Amino acid sequence: MLCCLTLGLLAVPTRKDYYTYEDFGAVGDGVHDDQAAIVATHKAANEHNMSVRASDDKTYYIGRGSEVAVIQTNVDFGKAHFIINDVVTDDYRAPIFRVESKLKPIDIADVHQLRKEQKRLGVRLPARSLVFVENSKKNVYIRYGLNQNNGTPQKEVFIADKRGRVDSRSPITWDYDEITRMTAYPIDEKTLTIKGGCFTTIANQAESEYKYRGRGIVVNRSNVRVENVTHLVEGEQEHGAPYSGFLIFNYCADVVVTGCLLTPHMTYKTIGSAGKPVSMGSYDMTAGYCVNVLFEHGRQTIDIDDRAYWGLFASNFCKDLRMFDMVISRFDAHMGVANVTLNRCTFGHMGVQAVGFGTMLIEDCEMHRGTFVWLRDDYGSTWDGDIIIRNSTFRPVRDERNLTIISGSNPGTHDFGYICRLPRRVYLENLTIDDSHITNPNYTVPAVFGDFRRDATAPNLLPFTPTEEVVVKHIRAASARQIRLSHNPQLFKDTKITAKDKTIIIK
Repeated sequence: MLCCLTLGLLAVPTRKDYYTYEDFGAVGDGVHDDQAAIVATHKAANEHNMSVRASDDKTYYIGRGSEVAVIQTNVDFGKAHFIINDVVTDDYRAPIFRVESKLKPIDIADVHQLRKEQKRLGVRLPARSLVFVENSKKNVYIRYGLNQNNGTPQKEVFIADKRGRVDSRSPITWDYDEITRMTAYPIDEKTLTIKGGCFTTIANQAESEYKYRGRGIVVNRSNVRVENVTHLVEGEQEHGAPYSGFLIFNYCADVVVTGCLLTPHMTYKTIGSAGKPVSMGSYDMTAGYCVNVLFEHGRQTIDIDDRAYWGLFASNFCKDLRMFDMVISRFDAHMGVANVTLNRCTFGHMGVQAVGFGTMLIEDCEMHRGTFVWLRDDYGSTWDGDIIIRNSTFRPVRDERNLTIISGSNPGTHDFGYICRLPRRVYLENLTIDDSHITNPNYTVPAVFGDFRRDATAPNLLPFTPTEEVVVKHIRAASARQIRLSHNPQLFKDTKITAKDKTIIIK
């Protein structure tokens, strides 16, 4: 049954439960710019609580405009194609779609301090919420190296219920002697679903400098499910600006991303803040200030070991991130993650890189890099918690000189804004090290830890707490070589080794 909706001068036929882009003037021929029609469709859908469906046989072209299509209802992109032209855009930062909640954020003014692992806020909230807290008078993550900076204000997110009880999956990770901002973002009870669609980005041809592009789908709403979205990239040149992602998740919780096919971007170089050439990170999926996000059954279009392309995924200030059955070039947690689970995944040439807190569980995974876990040295190679690696295979694809399960560096001469430490405990069980193909004459033996490059000659070294205990069971190298604890035995001289079988770790 059809009725008529008058929107300005446009009489739009409406269906019982959804709109199409053609209802609002889209042509869908891949030539005419349909962005205005797409924006209008979602605006009407939001006002009338209608879902949106794209037409399977259409190709929607999105060109120069910068107006954002706000999504607040379910969307089925189906088998439709979308062409996003980043060569001609007027605003490279504006997303094409932004998923928003109709619930408004709430400022919290009655909490003045917080303590690490505090269980209750001492205030009630109108709904279960994602809570953001910040102390702008203290800086952390003071970056070291070629992209050095002065850090960022101390901040994080966590989930709290109506009674102000903090969810154990997102514990408070810092002491806040002062709070300059605290905001609660209510979590929607109803799931919003976005599914389908094949999106092709015609890559920008801008100068290679840190001006990140974000023309994709930005999710700022909790309780969202993203299904079977495909993103392709065409037209990359010898130079170009980096991307912050096609799928971008910010300030949200309880999100599932399933069955998506994404595309890494070419690696371009520029001059970093230290005045030297650096490779620019460029991503197709990112998360920031998120809690409880599951990425599952995802793949990328480019070979995960092709070093011409940067890593696929990165995050900042997230908690309880999980990846199941993903085959991607990179998992990265730049400025901290609290609790991460990687299960049945294969990681390519960029591997797993992180700093953070809590438990890192890696199970039934395969690693193609020379280091199984790289604790990011630009943030102090710190992990305040445990690292568990089970039933996994360490299979580097290059002819490496050293194989290290956990590596990084911390010279002891840079203040990162916090005390750095290595994981308190490391559990290694049923780990196969496939070094059978390595022919490098300088290859020695695999090691649990790298040397972490401490500058022993520097006066007044800053603290760097080593691991307390390594628990091992069934670690085997294909070359039958022994396993060394570290390339820097002095740093780990007090580390306890507990063997649950006949595995021998030599110091």
